[in-house]
Amino acid sequence: MNTVASSPSWHARAAALEPETRAFIGGRYVDALDGQRFDDLNPATGRLLARVAAGDAPDIDAAVASARAAFQSGRWSGMPPANRKRVLQRFAELLLAHREELALLETLDMGKPITDSLKVDVPSAARCIQWYAESIDKLYDEIAPTGPQALAMVVREPVGVVGAIVPWNFPLIMAAWKIGPVLAAGNSLVLKPSEKSPLTAIRIAALAVEAGVPEGVFNVVPGYGHTAGKALASSMDVDCIAFTGSTATGKLVMQYAAQSNLKRVGLECGGKSPNIVLADCPDLERAATAAAFAIFFNQGEMCSAGSRLLVDERIRDELLERIAVVARDLVPGDPLDPATRLGAIVDATQMQRVLDYIRSGREEGASLRLGGRRVREESGGYYVEPTVFDAVTPGMQIAREEIFGPVLATLSFRGIDEAVAIANDVIYGLAAAVWTRDLTVAHRTARQLRAGMVYVNCYDADDITVPFGGFKQSGIGRDKSLHALDKYTELKTIWIDLN
Repeated sequence: MNTVASSPSWHARAAALEPETRAFIGGRYVDALDGQRFDDLNPATGRLLARVAAGDAPDIDAAVASARAAFQSGRWSGMPPANRKRVLQRFAELLLAHREELALLETLDMGKPITDSLKVDVPSAARCIQWYAESIDKLYDEIAPTGPQALAMVVREPVGVVGAIVPWNFPLIMAAWKIGPVLAAGNSLVLKPSEKSPLTAIRIAALAVEAGVPEGVFNVVPGYGHTAGKALASSMDVDCIAFTGSTATGKLVMQYAAQSNLKRVGLECGGKSPNIVLADCPDLERAATAAAFAIFFNQGEMCSAGSRLLVDERIRDELLERIAVVARDLVPGDPLDPATRLGAIVDATQMQRVLDYIRSGREEGASLRLGGRRVREESGGYYVEPTVFDAVTPGMQIAREEIFGPVLATLSFRGIDEAVAIANDVIYGLAAAVWTRDLTVAHRTARQLRAGMVYVNCYDADDITVPFGGFKQSGIGRDKSLHALDKYTELKTIWIDLN
């Protein structure tokens, strides 16, 4: 099939689509036990897309029991590594085989451009699953150097039943970041997708079973965070809870874990990432383009978005003008049109949150340099144009709080020390960037920035081989890379006395 279809083709497919909307427990699709459903709206139109099973505590309990039984049986946890590898490789292949179906679901559910769903989200999710499949038979246990009187083995074992709560902004990719290492390590999984974008998670559960993942190993329960999510994090029979979402909700997840069985917790939370451009930036045009896409890609709905632009006051006006040129081409449009580069905000609540922050920026005295309005209201959808603020000070709301929308806050500085001080003066520490031609300055600044990821002369560079996660209130633990397996495995020491 063509990877880029015409707009009428995508609309025709959308009209004919009948998405699966039930929970997936024990290897089959089931309604919520109480029969309840919630409305899933299309962000591009504001119209009903589907009515999805609203899982609650009893449904979570059923899914956890299914996962526990599967784990205890050993049909996945005890499967030879080479066999698990082949199953996950097949799962990745099926994601790619269904890439157009999954891309369409992702765009309809979340509002991102179909070209991004097709060329970024689905291939990235498949790549993640495939990479962890390849890792399975390449991990070795250890023998400790204890001396000749003992044999001490350090073995890595699956933690057991993992609960995963994933966000709405990259539904398929974020799910894959959990699914890949969780299943590669031999665990069973209960996945709770966001109620705002649950459809791809529901669909891929059946593809996992088709690939050979045993029934009960991979379960999906859609539902609200305060019901299904709370039940999953509070379950006494879940061994690990992995969460991606806001810092406020991450704190609740941590409380639920502590109040129940002290389950292991992995959190990837919010960000207010600084993108620092020094006066000796080697390529101002490239920096401007990167800065624009760092905040406007995916409608700005990214935890790692470069939402704070820290720029040397000597080059501020020139850089902002170049960013404005890029931003003016990013006109919000129909997500099903392959030419669209900026789609819809996920729902009316999030759109209003973004607009409220824009109003706050104006009221606190920031200078609105570009955008700031809701657009395409006639469509019924939720669209906000790219917005750039200048003359922002560190104490303003738009400089301190995560907006999760296409809003850039620009702060000026004099000298790298002031830039680093401003950059670190927030509760978050997810990502950061520095643009300079001085290698010494780049190294020193990267070490001084309190962030889990620091980019030099680029922004949001990405590969499955490197860890993703942050400092401070941006979370605990890492997704991606082999380090992700640390969350989902236990280290066991086996000491054999040889005397």
